[in-house]
Amino acid sequence: MTLASLTASLALAATLPPPEQCTGSGPDVAEICAVLEAQQAAWNSGDIYGFMQGYWQSDEMRFASGGAVTTGWEETLQRYLTRYDSRAAMGELAFTGVEVDQVSAGAAVVFGHWQLFREHDAPRGLFTLVFREIDGSWVIVHDHTSSE
Repeated sequence: MTLASLTASLALAATLPPPEQCTGSGPDVAEICAVLEAQQAAWNSGDIYGFMQGYWQSDEMRFASGGAVTTGWEETLQRYLTRYDSRAAMGELAFTGVEVDQVSAGAAVVFGHWQLFREHDAPRGLFTLVFREIDGSWVIVHDHTSSE
């Protein structure tokens, strides 16, 4: 890493908002929030594969964004790898205003805001996630993300 890119990275990190608490109702809120915290940390480390660990590794997992629906974990991974093909494209990710509504013992709906902080822009939007507890782990089975 060059001094210029290190300086740019540090300046970018300084613009990130402080972490905002993930809140909600239900006995498993902390576990669900931990999935999102791990996703954010993986993204900010440049680790798309780590980010994808929060999703259900199934052909039935669904991701909807920008008027398109992607079905399947592998297909969603490929979408991310294509769209975010460099650290500059990935930027730094912040989740804010995260609210968890655990609707049953094994299901939750999560709503929140996302924002990327990149050198030349800062896209942002909303997300609604459906989490299910599968084989003892909370995973995203449906992700609907929009941008402003």
